[in-house]
This record gives sequence, C-alpha cells and structure tokens, in this order.
Amino acid sequence: MTTVEQSPPPSMQLRELVFGAARAAAVRAAARLGVADALDDVPMSAEDLAAAVKTQPGTLRRLLRALSCQGVFAERPDGTFTHTQMSRLLREDDPNSLRYIALWCTEPWTWNVWPKLDEAVRDGGNVFEDVYGKEFFPYLNEDAPESAHVFNRAMTTSSSQSAQDVAKLLDLRGVKSVADIGGGQGHVVASLLEKHPGMHGTLLDLPGVVENADPRLREGGALAGRVRIVAGDCREEIPVQADVYIIKNILEWDDESTRRALANVRAAARPGARVVVIENLVDDTPSMGFTTAMDLLLLLNVGGAKHTRQSMVDRLTAAGLVIGEIRPVNPYLHAFECTVPG
Repeated sequence: MTTVEQSPPPSMQLRELVFGAARAAAVRAAARLGVADALDDVPMSAEDLAAAVKTQPGTLRRLLRALSCQGVFAERPDGTFTHTQMSRLLREDDPNSLRYIALWCTEPWTWNVWPKLDEAVRDGGNVFEDVYGKEFFPYLNEDAPESAHVFNRAMTTSSSQSAQDVAKLLDLRGVKSVADIGGGQGHVVASLLEKHPGMHGTLLDLPGVVENADPRLREGGALAGRVRIVAGDCREEIPVQADVYIIKNILEWDDESTRRALANVRAAARPGARVVVIENLVDDTPSMGFTTAMDLLLLLNVGGAKHTRQSMVDRLTAAGLVIGEIRPVNPYLHAFECTVPG
C-alpha cells in the first residue's frame, strides 16, 4: 500500500516559513564549523563528528537533525549521519561547492538589514547606509575585511562555475576579439579564450578587482599573451573595442548606473558588434525562489534589483541595442543576444 504524502496545512507552512532564519543560520553554522568537510563517505556518529570539529556532541546532534529535516545531511536509524547531495555542496573541496555562497548570503550584516525590509519597500531604496553609516562596498572594504573575503570567494565560485556554461552556449566561431565588461577576475573570458585559441580578449573591472585576476590571465599565465587587463569603471567609460562584449551579472544597480553602463558599451562598440548580456531573472526561470530572494537583498544593500525578462528588454532597447535571441545559460542565468546597429 502506497501512502500519499500530503502537504502540511497552511498554518504549519507559515510557521515553518517564519523560522526560515533558523534554517539559514543552521547552514551557516555547519559551513563555519566545517561539518561537511569532516564527514566523508562513511557514516559518523554525532560524537565522532563533534570530536572532529571541536563542538559539543549534544548540540551538534541538534544542529544536524535540524539540517537533516531540510535534506542537508541525513540521519540513519542507528543515529549516525551521512552526506546528501546538498550537504556535499558545503564541502570546500567539492567542484560545485556552494560553501562561500552560503556564507555570503548569511554574513553578519544581512541579519541587521533584513528586519528593515518594510522600510526599503516603503521608501524604494536601500537601508544599508542608515544601519552602517556608509555605502555597502566601502563598508565591506574598510570595516569588514572578513566579510569582504567571503564576498570575493563567493563571487569567484559563482563566476568560475558558470563560466563553462557561458563558453558552451556562445557560438564565437570567427570572432577575433571578446571583452568581458565588469568581468571580475576574468573566469568567463579565460574560459572563452581556452575554447577559441585564435581569439584575443579584454577584461575590464575596478582596479582592486583586476589586480586579483585569474592567474591564467596575469603575467606568466597560459593566456597572458592573448588578453589585455584594463582597470576601470564601466559606468564611467569603456575604452575597449571588440567583436563581442560580455556583460554578466552587473546590471543590478540603480537604473541610472545601468543606463550609463549600457550607454558606454554602445559608445565603445563598432556597428555590428555583438553584446551578450547575461543575468539572473526573477521571472520565467526555474530558480525564482533564489533570484527573488536575492532581488530583495539587493534592494536592501545597494538599492539594486534583479530583472524580469521584460525589464531587461526595456533597458537594452532604451540603450539602442537590437535584441535577438534570449536563451537560458543554465537554470540560473539567461543570455540576451544583442547587436549594435549600423
């Protein structure tokens, strides 16, 4: 006889929803304690795990039980714990690790700004400066070096994991030059150059970002002879000409910053150049639960926003770009293929 599992009643669903902070905090605690790294392929007792990560067995068991209810780790009938697909993603050595992304989304500053979401919704702007007395990125770089480190590792993880998907998606046969605008440490341009040996690339981002560019791109790296690294702010100027411009996950500022960045791409590009904009969307995507949450966090910390398909189309059209195909890169990203008109 098969038992049909019913959804919990609305009253229980809401109770569980308002305890979402406990779930996020539990994932953060497991990541900081290194529980996933200590647990290998052999089931372990809470006592043995506690000895490995230097915690109390009783409280660690409570943490693991709470996480197991969410599919992060699994508790066996004998009381030992094993990995699940999700818990393995908290391991530092997993090729698809989300450890630093989990830490980034639960950094200490997030717990101070989330309670002010109603104010941000009412006023339509970020509340971060009200809480910390300065804008978000100056605060990270000047007052929260550990959080800045977590941010950099999270962005590196996200970019490196999606770079291969971007390289697989884009048809760059015959393209001689590509520019990664606001490209962080250059994982995307590096992946594209590796796939297309005859192509040259340019990486443009802020000075403090490109100085830590992917080692493949820096002096002595395997791709150094085919890439130019430019320190600059794409909202101010884009002194780069290329056949293809890649703009990935940076058009999330206020509308004026987005307008300036797109206008600068249009001013720099030759007629006929391709502009590929890659973004998370808050609609028409299987990752809406994640992207809508990130959209609210962007509102709180920088006054930014994730885009709907239509809002992205509106901004690209307003910039004078001709939009072609819109395609999913992976479950989290969409690519908007555009050209600069003649």
